[in-house]
Amino acid sequence: MKAKEQFEEKMKKKKGKFWIWMMLSVIFRLLMIYFPNLNLSSRPEVSTPLTSIHRLAEGYWLKQSSMSPYTGSMYHGSPLLLSLLGPLTVKRIEGQPDHLLCSFAFVVADVLSALLIRGIGQNLQRAYYQSLKLLKVNLSKNSEIFPAGDIASLVYVWNPFTIVACVGLSTSPIENLAIVLTLYGASKGQVPLAAFGFVMATHLSLYPVILIIPVILLLGNGLDAPPRKFFERSFSRVIEGPSSDSCSQQEEVINQPEVPKGFSLRPVIYFLLWVSLFSVYLLLLCGVSLKQFGGLWEMFRSTYGFILTVQDLSPNIGILWYLFAEVFEFFRDFYLIVFHINILFMILPLSIRLHHRPLFLAFVLLSILAMLKSYPSVGDSALYLSFMGLFVDELVDLEFSFFLFCGYIGISLLSPVMHNLWIWRGTGNANFYFANAMAYACFQIVLVVESVSTMLNHDRKLRKLSAVKHS
Repeated sequence: MKAKEQFEEKMKKKKGKFWIWMMLSVIFRLLMIYFPNLNLSSRPEVSTPLTSIHRLAEGYWLKQSSMSPYTGSMYHGSPLLLSLLGPLTVKRIEGQPDHLLCSFAFVVADVLSALLIRGIGQNLQRAYYQSLKLLKVNLSKNSEIFPAGDIASLVYVWNPFTIVACVGLSTSPIENLAIVLTLYGASKGQVPLAAFGFVMATHLSLYPVILIIPVILLLGNGLDAPPRKFFERSFSRVIEGPSSDSCSQQEEVINQPEVPKGFSLRPVIYFLLWVSLFSVYLLLLCGVSLKQFGGLWEMFRSTYGFILTVQDLSPNIGILWYLFAEVFEFFRDFYLIVFHINILFMILPLSIRLHHRPLFLAFVLLSILAMLKSYPSVGDSALYLSFMGLFVDELVDLEFSFFLFCGYIGISLLSPVMHNLWIWRGTGNANFYFANAMAYACFQIVLVVESVSTMLNHDRKLRKLSAVKHS
């Protein structure tokens, strides 16, 4: 009884520390917003043609002037985002920084995302401990600092990438919130919430459409767990194992935890129906918003068409801008197909190999998108790095972790230096900045490969421990 009280008191202290760190992250963001001359909104690592608040403000001004917001080549985002954030870009408070209300909206989006990530982590850790209990394996070690969900949440709010995306007035926090909402709804089994988040995330940036695979696996199979055959094998050993007392054997079978159920199709069908309903409603809203400016076709051409054809070759932390600036026009369509098909080719093998771990599959797919999407930003990297914190127990043996940590820091510091040498000082050229982008992509590749390898090794370790336990 005394040990239980000590454990509860310890958990209360951890919760108190978590909320203190959350409040400090909000205060730090507000201080950064008021800090003069940062000018992060002009950084190519932070703002892209799809996430720049200045482009959104330009699109809103065009719409208020009775012109299409997609006139020219400035705005390429959602018309609904234009209606929500556009009015905040024109409101000024005397003596306060520009776009202050937009900054507050992005801070709120970051906090909501962090809390949803925490909820995902709590559900995931509960499922993880339940799986170990079913396998009768004592492998888990409670963090002396915070649980996995709290760690992932704090990684998100204190990640420098998240902070500069928020303070730099990028719309990435809104896109990240939609993605997190999707995975939170799927992990909780709340089908309408997952469908709403999925439709919004896909509408805002198109690429999250590939998350439909982990979402379906989450709804059908449940949260991440070791492969189902592990449980069936351990259960069969209990039944077939020798026992001198038939009564004791029967009692052991009765007390044996239930093997996880197979794939359930009903929530998946509900999810697809809700996605269809929300999609129709969203298209109706967009059609009404753009009725005077070319309708839905204008939106598709200027948003999804702009994303898929890589029309804007302004520098960013990705690699496509340089490649399409150098490639011959005759081969442009071929390389467009190659780079976009490359993302699709990775989905099937990863989904087959990681079907029992849908949230980890979502982390891997988000990492791939951050590497290969047309207009990546640091906000994309902030999201998958926070999801990595959900698997601190499984990825404890990750190799090259210190090397990757130093690499991310080095790339983050070198990127503005290379951009300054190229654009402002004129002592460098585009190769300087592209080399930095290539190194960044390589570090992300190493992170994905090592993470997948470590997770698979963790499953093998569970299999061996379970086999020893039931032998």
